Amino acid sequence: MSNETSLSKKIGFWSATAIIIGSVIGSGVFMKPASMAGQLGSPIWLTVIWIIAGLFSLFGALIYAELGAMIPETGGMYVYFRKMFGDFIGFIYGWSAFSVINTTAVAAISFVCAQYADYFLHLPRLDSITEQSVIWHIPFIGDLFPLENLGVKTLAILLVTSFTTVNYISTRAGSAFQVVSTIIKVAALGLLIFGIFISGNGNFENFTTALYPKQNGALLAGIMAALSGAFFAYDGWANITFVAGEMNHPQRNIPKSLFTGVLTCVIVYVLVNQAYLYVMPVEQIAGSSLVAADAMTISWGVAGGAIIAALIVICTLGAINGNTMAVARVTYAMGKDKVFLPWAGKEHKRFQTPGNALILHGLWVSMFIISGSFDMLADMMVFMTWMFYGLGAIGVFILRKKMVDTERPYKIWKHPFVTVLYIAFTTFFLGATIYNDVTNYIAGTQPVINSLLGLLITALGIPLYFYFKRKQVKENSL
Repeated sequence: MSNETSLSKKIGFWSATAIIIGSVIGSGVFMKPASMAGQLGSPIWLTVIWIIAGLFSLFGALIYAELGAMIPETGGMYVYFRKMFGDFIGFIYGWSAFSVINTTAVAAISFVCAQYADYFLHLPRLDSITEQSVIWHIPFIGDLFPLENLGVKTLAILLVTSFTTVNYISTRAGSAFQVVSTIIKVAALGLLIFGIFISGNGNFENFTTALYPKQNGALLAGIMAALSGAFFAYDGWANITFVAGEMNHPQRNIPKSLFTGVLTCVIVYVLVNQAYLYVMPVEQIAGSSLVAADAMTISWGVAGGAIIAALIVICTLGAINGNTMAVARVTYAMGKDKVFLPWAGKEHKRFQTPGNALILHGLWVSMFIISGSFDMLADMMVFMTWMFYGLGAIGVFILRKKMVDTERPYKIWKHPFVTVLYIAFTTFFLGATIYNDVTNYIAGTQPVINSLLGLLITALGIPLYFYFKRKQVKENSL
């Protein structure tokens, strides 16, 4: 990717903070609390996990603030990895961003939107025998069931297709929709938190009481699984690095906006979690498929649940649109650099959008929707994302030697302690996730080893790298 950018520098501190908050607060807080409650069985641990995940997300933000302030170039982590480790790792990150990280994120958010829309639409679903009749088996990884929850999947694919089309035709239209949906998102969260607490229909004992709390090994496994869910909800803070080249005073505004944005999200998530617990015991949260709507139904009746479900649909529509608009840029940049499909790096002549990259993303996202479930997609995305977050933290030490004379307007708070702690935690989290995935798959409680599937898809990029590298050498020699 070229270091030069002709993009205008119009993003200031408040805009950057809004981008971070808008990127982070999406679908996770409306869906993941249910599976996390089941994994932990404890309201206290549920609250603690949101705080721990928020703390380490904040540490990650502080680490990437140094990189963003030092290398304020559009492209973010793709640029950092090329400078840290060279073209190969840069390509593997870019490939993983396309093949797993960004596309599974859009697929998972689309699932949530379709599931909350199902609150009103009552989408058709095949009987369980038919759903299980078609199996896509991946050796040593698990089984995929493409016919499962077919009505929700079909709507999710239609949503992805619609927003891909909108952004293909006009970036401005996509941006305008994003502004409106972000305002509604803030209103929905405010209504959810304050509406539940002022209803008076809750019980403060729910904050500490549990009927079946997990113990010992089961608790540790539950903590690691729940952390994955919380990290999915917190993910998106690194998106600001992708537009660093379009920020004014990036050396000052990137660190400030990352700290402010992530800290705001931690506070909001803890408050939302407490609101759920106020009206629903942890066991009831665990059994809820639409926890936000169910909590508002208890607080304000059917009308309250319907209002919040409708607002969440609009929130997640905005998240689908925002991610669709942003994530194709890395694939487009790789195509432009001719380290990936050159076709993906071509703009649409009339609309001036990265149209080919958008089409490629839309098709791949649709394949993920057909093959997966929300939890599978979310967990796979978190595993691969945190693998690269940890790698980037290691790269900080490399750049401090490699680019020793480069100005660092912001340096990581309490480095190297915070950086080493972050790397150690990330290593433990990734190892424990693989162990949990394999154990659950063997026990029959999980159809796919999510982490290994993510690694397998990423590994497919290795021969692609050498193919495009050889092709590039041939073209340069002509």
